Amino acid sequence: MVTGSTVDFFIQFWGVRDKISSPGKDTIRYGGNTSCVEMRLGKKCLIFDGGTGLRVLGNKLLSQMPVEAHIFFTNCHWDNIQGFPFFTPAFIPGNCFHIYGATASNGSSMEQRLACQMQPPTFPVPIQIMQSELQFYNLTSGEKVSLDDVTVEIVSLNSLQGSVGYKVSWRGYSVVYATAHSFNHKYLDDKLLCLAHQADLLILDAPYVISADETLNSDVLHWQDDIWQTGITTAKAAAVKQVVISRYNPDYDDDFLDKMEAKIQSVYPNYLLAREGMIMRI
Repeated sequence: MVTGSTVDFFIQFWGVRDKISSPGKDTIRYGGNTSCVEMRLGKKCLIFDGGTGLRVLGNKLLSQMPVEAHIFFTNCHWDNIQGFPFFTPAFIPGNCFHIYGATASNGSSMEQRLACQMQPPTFPVPIQIMQSELQFYNLTSGEKVSLDDVTVEIVSLNSLQGSVGYKVSWRGYSVVYATAHSFNHKYLDDKLLCLAHQADLLILDAPYVISADETLNSDVLHWQDDIWQTGITTAKAAAVKQVVISRYNPDYDDDFLDKMEAKIQSVYPNYLLAREGMIMRI
């Protein structure tokens, strides 16, 4: 699926699941890989999160070597980092990856956390075996990263785990990636409102139903209405042009997600659910 019209700035979704991958016949249309989003801005390649979708993206990048890319992590939850040890281009000399993330609550850096998951006995080879050039950067909220004419702004999100969101700006266009934000129905988050102000695209977490086991096979869906409608209110207040929802519960099958999209679009037509492989041109 391709939406939009501008060629120079596009986004492709390589993983759209939360928690754990969910392959199978019931998730073919939306996809089963965990979080990974690629952004192309002119000649720049930016990657957001490294779930199992990163492995698939890596296979595509093999035909484009040598590769230089910038990888931004929202947090170090398993569903955001589990694809990194299987990111083939990182093992090949001549490639270069700039890796960004906030310091964790325990003080560990992004480099330490990625290295930790590649240690025996849980993984056969250490991160040092990767022969590409890996450059690590620790980020703080409010910081801006300048990549020539691309600017990436970092903001801490409403999350107990210290997650961050990103605003990517280029030639008057902007995309906000805030998939780790936890909405509170009692108020709108000022930091997210400011970050998303007049963005061309806002990428958010998918809403969760109150009780999935009661609704997956039901024609009537019961969400935590106050919570997911806060996402709509935020998008409207920030004057966002388009909202894409991603990171679905692994138990949500294609038919259920169709119902979710129809329900949300009945309230806010500018909402769209991400599908694995979907390309959006900004």
